[in-house]
Formats: sequence, C-alpha cells, structure tokens
Amino acid sequence: MKSASKLALLGLTLLLSACAALQGDKVDYKAAAKAPPLSIPPDLTQLPRDTRYTSPGATVSATGFQNASQAPGNTVASVFPGMRLEGQGAQRWLVVDQPPEKLWPELKAFWQETGLPLVMEDPKLGIMETDWAENRAKLPQDFIRRTLGAILDNLFSTGLLDKYRTRLERNAAGGTEIYISHRGLEEVVRPDSPTKTTWQPRASDTEMEVEMLRRLMLKLGASGPQAAQQVAAVAPRPTAKVEQREGQPVVLVSEGFDRAWRRVGLTLDRTGFTVEDRDRSEGVYYVRYVEPRAPGEQEPGFFSRLFSGTPKDKTPQKYRITVRSAGESSTVAVLNADGAPESSDAARRILQVIADDLR
Repeated sequence: MKSASKLALLGLTLLLSACAALQGDKVDYKAAAKAPPLSIPPDLTQLPRDTRYTSPGATVSATGFQNASQAPGNTVASVFPGMRLEGQGAQRWLVVDQPPEKLWPELKAFWQETGLPLVMEDPKLGIMETDWAENRAKLPQDFIRRTLGAILDNLFSTGLLDKYRTRLERNAAGGTEIYISHRGLEEVVRPDSPTKTTWQPRASDTEMEVEMLRRLMLKLGASGPQAAQQVAAVAPRPTAKVEQREGQPVVLVSEGFDRAWRRVGLTLDRTGFTVEDRDRSEGVYYVRYVEPRAPGEQEPGFFSRLFSGTPKDKTPQKYRITVRSAGESSTVAVLNADGAPESSDAARRILQVIADDLR
C-alpha cells in the first residue's frame, strides 16, 4: 500500500508539472504578496488636460484607424475600437479612447490579478507603482524542477526582482495614453564577502514592458490575435542623440514637444528617478534619484555611485529635467535643484542614459 501511495503521489506531481510546462507563460508573479482588496477609485479630475497635444490617430473612427495604419510612422491601428499600440525607439505605450477616471480602477485590478500589489498611487500625477516581486516563470525548467517544482517551489530562486510603474496621460481628445515601465534588481555576490550577496539595479526589460501592455490590452477587451498583431507591427527607429548647444550638453530628440515630453517621462520612470512634480507648461520635470533596493539592502549600487558624489553619500540627488521645443525637434537638458544649467559629469551621464533609452 505504501508503494502504491508513493507512486500515486509521484504521478500527481508529474501531472501538475506537465500542466505547468505546457502553459509556457512568460510571467508568473504568484509568489508576490497578496494584493489588498480594491478600494474606491480615486478622483482623477486633477490629471492635466493637455490642450496643446494632438496624438496621431486620435480619431476613433474605423476610417481614421485605417488611415493611421497606412500612413508612415509607428502608429498601429487596432481592430478593437478605441485602443491601439504606439511606439518610438525602444518605447511602447497604449492609447485608449477612455478618460483616465474610467481606466484607473481597471489598471488597479489588472496589477492585482497579475499578482503584483500596488505600493504607490498618485492620482494627481497619474502614477501607480507595484511592489518588488520575483517572476517565477524565469526559473529553469529542467527535469527535476518539472518533476518536483510543485512541492519544492519555494526552494528555487531566480535572483531577480521586478517592479512596474504605470503612468497615465490625458490627451486632447479626452482619451488616455498608458505607459508601463519596468525596473529590475539582481542578486550578486559581494566582492568583499563571497559568502554574502547584495541587490543591485539591472537594465530595464523592454520585452516585459511590451508583455504587460499586451496583457493589459486583453484585460481591456482586445482579443489575443489583435494584441499580438499590434505588438509585432510597431517597429523601432532611432530618435535621440547627445549634442552640445551653447556650451551645454543636451539630448536632441527628433520629435515635437508633446511626444518628447511623454517619452522623457517614461524614461525617467525606467531609469530610477522619482518625479516629485512636473510643470508641462514650462516643460520641467522635478526629479530626485533614490537607489532602488530590496528590503534590508544597505550597500549602494551602480546608479548610486553614478549620481552621488561618493559611494557613502546616500542623500537623494535633485535635478530639473527640461524639455524644450526646437521646431520639429526637442531638446532635453539637466538643471540643478536651483534651476541653473548643470554641466557636471553627472549631468552628462544622465543625458546619455536618457538618450540611450529614447533610442
């Protein structure tokens, strides 16, 4: 009887593992903390109503979508009414013909269903941010794990943590642009102590950003083929480079102010800056940099050493990132906390990071 019970248990384990292997999912945050229940949607009436901005393909008629898909550029028309994916460089965002007030509770539900609780919500800025979590889908799927993974799942770790920030921008037509940016940490062995590890930032994963946008499209009503078609159709093209203007380093963006403003905001989300405030009429983001760390992490990482004077300096660094119109193009510059031009090595590195992401 004991042998039969063991065989039955092994058979059940194999069956569960086979089902998991067949799913082939890219995302699995089931190990994340349990999400709190949905609260009453906050009032988003303070989200700025941008009257100067007209998004490509803002018309939601079928004819308008068809014309947008045939026109040169990177806007992709959606078969699903009122929703389309757009992109420039390595960035992607979702345009939905609904006001932010309606989309906010849908986005909260989306992240909770994904297994990622929200740790920050700011309706005034139109930003929500998830907690750090491990993507269990990235665990190696060898024979042993496929066989015993359901039982020993907690013994495996990827050494990678993810978090996402969602930014909502209202367009002139009353619709919403949704930007999702990824940030990551990786666990590495400390050089001063081979028996200890520390967490340090890793590069943003654009594929995960696109995957979350695809899943959000499904959440908002698009079919699988429609979402997949749009993801495949948006092609990148170079749009930014660092130049010298009047003795100051700037990023030259080959886009008008409206599009450059939004893309710079997404870049700041990706690269570890916290937007404390923004003034679109002046083209200024008020930002500070805080080193992203996992709970209990004490050592400064690469970005902290990059933007701080010394590795021991943990004071948040404050800057003003400006976006200025330059005809059909735009320029991005770095000012210090007092609003004076910043020409230090740190400013040049910040601009290079922005240019690299905008490409």
